[in-house]
Amino acid sequence: MGRLRGHPLLALLQAPPPALPLHLPAHGRGRALTPELAALLRRRPGSWDLPELPGFGGPLEPEGAVADSQARCAALFGAEHCWFGVNGATGLLQAALLALAPPGARVLLPRNLHRSLLHGCVLGQLEPLLYSLPFDPLSGLWRPPDPAHLERVLQAALATGPVAALVLVSPTYQGQEADLPALIDLAHRHGLPVLVDQAHGRGEAVAAGAELTVLSPQKNAGGLAQSAALLAQGTRPDAEAIERALLWLQTSSPSALLLASTALALEDLCSERGQRQRRRAEARGRRLRQRLETLGFSLLANGDPLRLGLLTAPLGFSGLEADAWLLERGVVAELPEPGCLTFLLGLDPPATLERLLPRRLAELRMALAAHPLTPFTAPPLPLVASPERPLGEAWRAPRRRLPLGEAVGCWAAEPLCAYPPGIPLLVPGERIDAARSAWLENQRPLWGDQIPDGVAVVDGDAPRRPGRSS
Repeated sequence: MGRLRGHPLLALLQAPPPALPLHLPAHGRGRALTPELAALLRRRPGSWDLPELPGFGGPLEPEGAVADSQARCAALFGAEHCWFGVNGATGLLQAALLALAPPGARVLLPRNLHRSLLHGCVLGQLEPLLYSLPFDPLSGLWRPPDPAHLERVLQAALATGPVAALVLVSPTYQGQEADLPALIDLAHRHGLPVLVDQAHGRGEAVAAGAELTVLSPQKNAGGLAQSAALLAQGTRPDAEAIERALLWLQTSSPSALLLASTALALEDLCSERGQRQRRRAEARGRRLRQRLETLGFSLLANGDPLRLGLLTAPLGFSGLEADAWLLERGVVAELPEPGCLTFLLGLDPPATLERLLPRRLAELRMALAAHPLTPFTAPPLPLVASPERPLGEAWRAPRRRLPLGEAVGCWAAEPLCAYPPGIPLLVPGERIDAARSAWLENQRPLWGDQIPDGVAVVDGDAPRRPGRSS
């Protein structure tokens, strides 16, 4: 034990928590774990680390405790089927995409997609049709589309050929919500099945009519990291196609603890106890928002009282600068961006939250405030576009690294993701034109060292096919 005491991972896990941990998972370092899961974790260490023993089963087994738990969760959310996953929303988003579309098909993906969906396109040999979203110059964030915007997207995409499916993200990482019933109804009228990335939601997409919905209980319930669930209804795709895709992408030795975490967290989310817990936390979040607005802070408008987005651009500094300053003072936010710093309050916010956070933010403003930042500029992108070069081909091709200014006319060879959620500013196979290069150059000082001074580009061959954009 003496040899391992100084191990970096062990030291990190054993370190005392910061004064205000306002980040994922939503259980807040264990405070809001479901009582049943907390009790399980107090049992003899490792006693819950089990294989697929008889009677236990697994996510793809028709019988056993896991199958029974999945059926219970499907019924709770009003879905026809439910599958648990143990490699987060990432693996289930990819499996859902592969179940929806055959190789060579085109799928409509929003520009605020998680990069795991790009990986799914490579695995499934799918062509991503990337659609732009409304842009907020004050925060620098994409906004969810309204029906009129999505109608333009669908018409532009379908004018160039058939589309296999539409993907929506709601709520966003920052808690902004789309009108899912209206958007899903619109997609259905155009004949498209819908996959909703609800990693930050609570399953509302099922009632809104989505064929496939992916949940992440660590982000908006009391589950452990990597807990995830896929809810399905309807016949596009059918259950057999979904299970085939899950078989390709899920481990054959799923963690019993993570499967139990998913089941317990989702059932607790729908329970009277869980709903009381959420109402208490949301009431605290609303009071905190009101106090901060009274103190003159601008906050991002969203539909989730447990996600507090501080708009830093009006204060004259970036969310990254604010994050670095707060980290030194024991306040750990979830998501720093150029114009916004998002705090996740969790299902049981820290006891000192209302006292300490306003004080630290007031000190932050005193220390860093300057003239408001210039409004952010939307990336120069068409409404709908597919990469000029096939995604998988560009990603696997020989590459070289060039300064952004010298990359004009080249194809990107890897996604450019400036921050952990993995939302790409550039997608492999996209041609870097002069306007895009200039926009990316302007992004670099906003992101600090999170955007490198060079970009990986495909080395050699000419394009294989023309890009399609609208």
